Amino acid sequence: MKLPVNIEIATTHIIKGAKQTLVAALGVALGVAIYLFMNSLSSGFSKFSRDNIFDSSAHLKIFRDDALSKTLNQDTNTLNIIVNPQITTQTKNIINPNQLIDHVKKEPYITNAIAQIDYTVFYNRGKTQVKGAGIGVDILEYDAMFNTRDKVIAGSLEDLKANGNGVILGSGIAKKLSLNLGDNVSMTSSYGVNKVLKIVGIVEFGNKKIDESRSYVNTNIAQQFLKEGPSYVNTIYANTIDPEKSKEYMQNLQTITNYSVEDWKTTNADIVSQDNTRATMMNSISASILVLAGFIIYNILSSTISQKIDDIAILKATGFSSRDVIIIFILEALLMGVVGTLIGLALGSVLVFILSKVYMGGPVGYFPISFELWLYLQSFFLGLLMTLLAGYFPARNASKVDPVEIFRK
Repeated sequence: MKLPVNIEIATTHIIKGAKQTLVAALGVALGVAIYLFMNSLSSGFSKFSRDNIFDSSAHLKIFRDDALSKTLNQDTNTLNIIVNPQITTQTKNIINPNQLIDHVKKEPYITNAIAQIDYTVFYNRGKTQVKGAGIGVDILEYDAMFNTRDKVIAGSLEDLKANGNGVILGSGIAKKLSLNLGDNVSMTSSYGVNKVLKIVGIVEFGNKKIDESRSYVNTNIAQQFLKEGPSYVNTIYANTIDPEKSKEYMQNLQTITNYSVEDWKTTNADIVSQDNTRATMMNSISASILVLAGFIIYNILSSTISQKIDDIAILKATGFSSRDVIIIFILEALLMGVVGTLIGLALGSVLVFILSKVYMGGPVGYFPISFELWLYLQSFFLGLLMTLLAGYFPARNASKVDPVEIFRK
């Protein structure tokens, strides 16, 4: 089957200028490979960061926020009796938490919701005292939301469920106080309630701040630490079908409750900001390299047009239109781009694969870099787009060649 004449001419130019074609293709390959590699790196770090957040933080949190005392006189025309509002001392208790959880679970975007009691606690051994954050939950419901079971390095979650006076400690607390599974630990809440609980499990998140502060107890123990009744709950956590839409879901959820609703991005604003900064930096670097590869093709095609100016004049003199000339040189750029992009994707895949096999140790495990199909597609189309743009401008200049002027010279 005979190819269209424009394609034949473009192919002939590429074959005759094999060295230039190879240089252009390698330039594109390098740009695409680095773009794919760095964005896979950024995606892997972001995924690792998100996983760490969701190990202990739900997509949405419902709680009673601190309130300021209001002025006794609401008439704006008279002097207010209270001129310096203070935080009111009121309970953090959520009224009818089970009913609220049922309402939350009925929302179509909610996948799970649980009740939790947060409190401040001190872990004691002799004269050593470690301040920490206690959590009172149904540990199996908590595990269903946060997959805590994977963080258990000693004991089990079922042992806490079965032992009313049990506690699961963070590994950092256990290490600081030289405690092991089966030992007893003295715990004192910020309300002055002291209890001696048996260690039935030890968890390790790989986050020093969490491991050196967190413990889990049954709900009734947490209520006793806070001197509250059996219905006391101060936080409700909920997961959604898409954590990236958490702000939208937060606004929807706020319409069914008067309590404060906060999404995970607000709670972890510092971490999210760091992730966005890292992603922007890597995208900028990789995109700059891709643009550089485009300039390589631009220079090569410009050089080719200068060398073949007589051929272009002959083509136009024999009936080829300016549009045909543009198509010929864009086809050359496209062929270079396809070859270079495919080589770049292969090279980038090798780099990603090699780094994914590097073991970092600890909770990180293997290097956090990910194979993402959308990144491959994005790299492929950006590689082609860059070569097409780089090829268009030299092609447009070639189309403006006046054969009469060339023949006169």
